[in-house]
Amino acid sequence: MDLSSIIAKKDWAAKYMVKEITHIIKKFEKRDPGSKGELQACEYMAKVLKKDCGCDRVSVESFEENPGSFFGWLYFTLSFVLAAIVFFFLNLPIVSVLLIVAGLAIAMLQFGLYKKTVDKCFPQKTGHNVTALKKPTGEVKRRIIFNGHPDAAWEWPVNYALGGVGFEGHAIIGFAGAFYYLILSIIKLVNANADLKTASLVGLIFVPFLIGLYFMWNKHRIVDGANDNLSGCYMGIAILKALKDEGIELENTELGVVLTGSEEAGLRGAKAWCEAHKGEFDDVPTFIYSYDTIFDPKYLMVNYRDLNATVKADKDVSDLFMESANELGIKISKGMVPPLGGATDSAAFAQAGFRATGITGLNHKLENYYHTRRDTFDNMNLEGLAGCFAASVKVLEKFDNGAKQ
Repeated sequence: MDLSSIIAKKDWAAKYMVKEITHIIKKFEKRDPGSKGELQACEYMAKVLKKDCGCDRVSVESFEENPGSFFGWLYFTLSFVLAAIVFFFLNLPIVSVLLIVAGLAIAMLQFGLYKKTVDKCFPQKTGHNVTALKKPTGEVKRRIIFNGHPDAAWEWPVNYALGGVGFEGHAIIGFAGAFYYLILSIIKLVNANADLKTASLVGLIFVPFLIGLYFMWNKHRIVDGANDNLSGCYMGIAILKALKDEGIELENTELGVVLTGSEEAGLRGAKAWCEAHKGEFDDVPTFIYSYDTIFDPKYLMVNYRDLNATVKADKDVSDLFMESANELGIKISKGMVPPLGGATDSAAFAQAGFRATGITGLNHKLENYYHTRRDTFDNMNLEGLAGCFAASVKVLEKFDNGAKQ
């Protein structure tokens, strides 16, 4: 199948995406994980997929979650570390070691690996996903799914005020304080007579940074999430709409758009979707492309590793996007979601055994629009959206013609 006519519509697609994203942000409530606004956005996009994109099967699916836990772990970790400092000065280093190790373990499991370590300590809510599929005219021999997450993040106040350098610097200094007192406590355990008075007093400089991390997120302000991540949701929607508008039907490739909610709560929607659809798409080769924050064309990237660089993406799925972008002369980088960089929903799909990769269009050295009130519909990049759209259509064309299967 030749889809050059769809690739040529990239500028139209970018404008269509911004128009639709603007409508969602203006029309519906804020879309924090497990919120009414998230459900409203899912229901609206499900209607678009049915009516405007010609999908045969469209469903809005619910799942239970505890979204407050994703940053709520901070309360445990920071409280443990601050208590450990107190116990160090009370000459109880063994208590300090145990508290710091426990706090860091919670941080690693809940944020580093996105495990449900302290979820049950936070209120339960209902999140929502959308599954939309469009059958080909003939036998299904392959399937491609475009994925994005409809929820928006809680604001990061330090990133809003100081940008990524300030935000990341604050976090690094705070956690350096935890390791600092862990080392001092271990030294004291090994040598009870060690003179650590000066070192322990100097370490108090870390305390304000640790206290400041209690306010790393503002749960009372939800950002608009135009780029992160309605841009990712509408990448697949725009492709299906363009195909329908042009009257193009694929013969053997099934098309899908899957919108997985509550990504900002630790990939909870994607994890729930994988569990609900386990084994359902094993019948034919199925590729999943997860889009997240498609903004600056300078940073369009295929992430070969995800989830703080701990999860490997599918090489063939990743390579196909790289090759497609390169064939069109679109700037593309090969990279990863780095340690402390979080994750895209691609990680959840990969962990569940799906062939998936994550496509991002942001500087992983965070800029001040990321997870802040600056992520608005009037702060989107048409060039970035158009380039990613064109590369994605080229992926579809090559996949439909049998590439990488």
